[in-house]
Order: sequence, then C-alpha cells, then structure tokens
Amino acid sequence: MVMLQGVVPLHARRFQVDFQCGCSLYPRPDIAIHFNPRFHTIKPHVICNTLQGGLWQKEVRWPGLALQRGASFLILFLFEDEEVKVSVNGQHFLHYRYRLPLSRVDTLGIFGDILVKAVGFLNINPFVEGSREYPIGYPFLLYSPRLEVPCSHTLPRGLWPGQVIIIRGLVLQEPKHFTLSLRDGATHVPVTLRASFTDRTLAWVSSWGCRKLISAPFLFYPQRFFEVLLLCQEGGLKLALNGQGLGATSLDQKSLERLRELRISGSVHLYCVHY
Repeated sequence: MVMLQGVVPLHARRFQVDFQCGCSLYPRPDIAIHFNPRFHTIKPHVICNTLQGGLWQKEVRWPGLALQRGASFLILFLFEDEEVKVSVNGQHFLHYRYRLPLSRVDTLGIFGDILVKAVGFLNINPFVEGSREYPIGYPFLLYSPRLEVPCSHTLPRGLWPGQVIIIRGLVLQEPKHFTLSLRDGATHVPVTLRASFTDRTLAWVSSWGCRKLISAPFLFYPQRFFEVLLLCQEGGLKLALNGQGLGATSLDQKSLERLRELRISGSVHLYCVHY
C-alpha cells in the first residue's frame, strides 16, 4: 500500500500520480497506473489510464471527486492481485484493473498542482494470514528528521503479547553492520538481532555470543530504505524485514516483561522507532 498525504493548492488545475515502469525522461516510460484528479472542469473528476509504448489506452473517468482546492488530503493506493483500490480521506473512491504487470512498476512519479507532505510505503501485516482493506500502518514521513545512531530507547513496561516494535531507516552507502538489541534491567542482553554486510548474513545472537543464522534472503541493501518489525507473542518474538516474515526467536514471558531497553547501532540512518 502506498500513502500520499498533502494539500491541493487554491488555484490547482490538475495533478497526477503515476506508477511507472522506469524513470527515463526520453523515451517516456510505460505507466501502469495513471491517477489524474482534475479540478478545472465544471464537474471535478479523476482520470485513470495506462500508457504503453508511448500511447495512452482507453481512459476511465471517475466523477464525484472528494478532493477540494485548498484542503488537505490522505490518499491510499492498495495493490491487490488484479486491481488497485484507492481511498480518499478514509472513504473508498475507485478501483482500477491492471493492464500491465505490476511487477514492472519501479518508480513513483508525482507531478502537477500539489503540495506533498508525506509519502508512505506500508506493508500488510506480515504476521497475519489474509489481509484487510486499507490496513492501519505507520507511514514513513518523507521529510521526517533523522534520529541519532547509536540510540537507546526505554521500555518502561517491558514487552507484552501483541506489542510491535517498528524500526525504519536507510542503509548507508558502505555499510558494515546493523545491530538491534533488547536489554533487561540487569543489563543482560537476552535478544540481539545482527545483520552483517560483509558476509550478508542475518542472525540472532545469544547473550553468550552464540549466533543462530536466519535462513532467508538478505534484504538489506546499500542506500535503500528498510523496515524491521518485531512482534511480541507468548514464547518469543517474531521478525519481519521489508514485509517478509523471517521466523521467530524463543523467549519466555517473564524474560520479555523484564526487558527495559532497546538499542540500535550500525551503518544506518534512522527515521522511525515505534513501540
């Protein structure tokens, strides 16, 4: 799901959100999904279309535009197997069937009369089978300030079943490692997650230094954004990286409740730590 938050200028005529197959200026890339609100007509509306080989296909027009000049908005694009669903300010607005494979889309283009406040790339909960429409997520703010690294955050109540720790950031150009550790009140470190960029491994590290490799593709890449989720449940912590579940580590409930500190270090810029 992609979230777009912003403001429509008072004298706006139109803007567009394009999910593109490439980012070249010439030749113009194919556009799998063209979302184009227009305000300068008697009846404001949205045009959806697909551009392939430099030619526009048959456009689809959606009346009853919920966006207004001078007003803020929140648009969500929810990508399903065969179509994209779009909500505006919390209300479902339209659905548009794919005409090009979604796997070709690699660029988001935003053009025209629009003031962008935030862009978010939100994953469906990787820990739950199935999904719900327009799931709640914590957006990555395009202009959010960076957090200091290394950093430490207090967990005054420890961890409890159902709690989720969310960490979002950007891997540096020449990374060496990324380390996330959870410490208890006695400064013991029962939980450590460590990503090593030299040998491209991800592992749980025990308090006595024993490494348990996580058997999964290494999903950290230089100069790419990442999202780490830790879901607390009875018996341990489940891990997800960039929306993919990567298994769990065992920890009894009393140990989880005794955790009092979250530490993050390594070759990253941090933008979000939520728990």
